[in-house]
Order: sequence, then structure tokens, then C-alpha cells
Amino acid sequence: MQIEVVKSKIHRVTVTGADLNYIGSITIDEALMEASNIIEGEKVQIVNINNGERLETYAIKGTKNSGEITLNGPAARRVQRGDVIIIISYGIMDFEEAKNFKPSIIFPNEKDNTLT
Repeated sequence: MQIEVVKSKIHRVTVTGADLNYIGSITIDEALMEASNIIEGEKVQIVNINNGERLETYAIKGTKNSGEITLNGPAARRVQRGDVIIIISYGIMDFEEAKNFKPSIIFPNEKDNTLT
């Protein structure tokens, strides 16, 4: 049996931008992507702490060490600059493998989205 488990999590970062006219996705500081083991194009779930919204999109790399977290396209309607969000990705694995799997969870500085 296979199950879906948390693979990566960026816990509590601040949205720095919302670009409605972009095609879609979330732009994430490359340093945060590397630290959390999220790759470009990977499906992610966005949980907005400020309004309870949940949405799915895909990750694209932002400038490394910039602190950028920008929701693009239609997702931009579900956040505002300054909102605090959680970014989660999931993986599918065998049940027994999942028992010992350790996700990559990071806790950036919420004020500037940098790793401390």
C-alpha cells in the first residue's frame, strides 16, 4: 500500500508579492527551496494563515537569498502582500517506508523570510 505524506514544509513565511498578470505558480526564494527540498515545478499546497485559504499550485525559483514569496496568476486573488503562509509538498511512498521517513521542514525568519 502507498500513502501520501508530508515531504517538505516551509513554515510561516510572509508573502512579498501577488502578481495577478503572471501565468501562475508561486515564486519562492531559491535558498528556501533548497533548504526545504522543494524543486522547481513541484506541486505545492499553500495555506494562508490570515484568511484560511488553501490552494495548490507549483513552485518556481526566485532569486536566492531575496526572501521573495510571490503568488502569481489566479492564486494572487487569494493572498495579500504581508499575509503569512505555510508551503507544503507531499510525496507518495510505501507504507513501511513512510514510517521512517523524515520530511524537510524549515522555519524561516517570518519578518524577512531568511534562514536563521
